[in-house]
Amino acid sequence: MKLSVLDQAPISKGSTPEETLQNTIALAQWTESLGYHRYWVAEHHNTSGLASSSPEILMTQIAASTEHIRVGSGGILLPQYNPYKIAENGKTLSALFPNRIDLGFGNSPGGSPITQKALTDDHIKPIEDFYRQASDLQGFLHNSLPRDHKFRLVKAGPRIDNPPTMWLLGLTENGARNAAQLGIGFVFGHFINPKYKEIAMKRYYEDFKPSVNMKEPSTIVCIFVVCAETDEAAEQLAISQDKWLLNVGKGLGTKVQPPEEINIDDYTEEELELIKTNRKRSIIGSPQTVRKQLNQLAEEYQTDEFMIITNIYDFEAKKKSYQLLAEEILS
Repeated sequence: MKLSVLDQAPISKGSTPEETLQNTIALAQWTESLGYHRYWVAEHHNTSGLASSSPEILMTQIAASTEHIRVGSGGILLPQYNPYKIAENGKTLSALFPNRIDLGFGNSPGGSPITQKALTDDHIKPIEDFYRQASDLQGFLHNSLPRDHKFRLVKAGPRIDNPPTMWLLGLTENGARNAAQLGIGFVFGHFINPKYKEIAMKRYYEDFKPSVNMKEPSTIVCIFVVCAETDEAAEQLAISQDKWLLNVGKGLGTKVQPPEEINIDDYTEEELELIKTNRKRSIIGSPQTVRKQLNQLAEEYQTDEFMIITNIYDFEAKKKSYQLLAEEILS
């Protein structure tokens, strides 16, 4: 099993964006030393609690601060931009850091309706255009646009031999089908909603067509994990992530609160039910508990790689969580 990292750069209460981004660099170096395969950074906008707004810039600093771990976006909001510029950003990164760059992208709006309008300069593309954009992105990356394409003579630079690897982030059968037809990697967001996992993965593997990007199907499953020495200790750490997910779901503040400020007895029955539902997106426990559940999910998903996201308050506890998981699975 391969382990990777997704970092949303969540800001803990009392911390600053500057400190949080330095922690991102430190966590990338730490997880590289532990044997993690990839380190991806997210893209979020118009939020006070997440510092990862520009994945391409973060990727550059992370790749420059590490030696061999693959660095990627998880993921760039393709509908809000244009494929040509994304291709040039990706190829520039690959020229600087050969064979280390992953270009993960999805069709998320990136925030509220007004935020999406700001991102697109009030020119929102229809969702039906997503596959065409993804196909164009692949064409610009690999200089493989059809001869009758209106931009066939436009080349994305720099003109390198090894462009970044493409990965589509999805939650549904439709996303899996798009990835399969393009012949690119598929990342399933278990940490967002695992509802359609069986049908999505089945569709991807059955429909996959080899391409200039990949000859064989390749999948990653992204999931929340909180790991500590014991199940009880992990539960205590996860209190801050539980609260954070509740706040995100309600559209409230997205900074991560310390566990000591959270009183479980104050939760309503509805909130307790939401926490229970959110736990289906997570694995929380000792290294042995986490390994057992990851192995079960690996069989269900038919995958050999998990991308771990850990949004807890204490940064040192977060580092320890990744360490314990690596020692249990990668050693």
